[in-house]
Amino acid sequence: MEQTAVKALSTKTLALCGMFTALVAIGAFIQIPVPYMDYFTLQFFFVLLAGILLGGKRGALAVGCYVALGLIGIPIFAAGGGISYIFRPSFGYLLGFAVAAFVTGTICEKRKNSYGNFLLACLAGFAVTYLIGIFYKYMILNIYADTPATLAVIILSCFPLDMPGDLVLCLLASGVGLRIKKIGLPFMDQKHAGGLRE
Repeated sequence: MEQTAVKALSTKTLALCGMFTALVAIGAFIQIPVPYMDYFTLQFFFVLLAGILLGGKRGALAVGCYVALGLIGIPIFAAGGGISYIFRPSFGYLLGFAVAAFVTGTICEKRKNSYGNFLLACLAGFAVTYLIGIFYKYMILNIYADTPATLAVIILSCFPLDMPGDLVLCLLASGVGLRIKKIGLPFMDQKHAGGLRE
């Protein structure tokens, strides 16, 4: 009986992670145009939701699977896929997404469900995403691509669209995540939230 329960719970975990892996992939292609600038995607929104709703470990697993699928050649990144993607300056943000899901989810697991706590968790995820993304971009440009760029220039390149846009997504994800938690959808199990064997 116990073995059957563990198998069922593991199947549930795989299904949940697969769902959010797909949502993160879809988010890369949901592009919101901004007048007189470029566009930003909803990818980070789904990364944050993965953390809020699945917890740290499962959220990171879902986003990590997305990154792994892209690296083996499935064109689910914004600009395609393949192992060569690791040499793109923007790849660090994809790595940051997996860490962000873990950090966001872990904080949510340890705090009561509230908009303020979810927003704090999302902002922490935002911070680690940009710390990893900016550092990776700096290393690729200055060491691999031999295109000298200072950290200040790289940080400024995140404005006026990327950082402000992702901050808005933090606000949205906090609200949507809290709403889903309150509704109590079938896949949300508060007793075991965040466990890899829910």
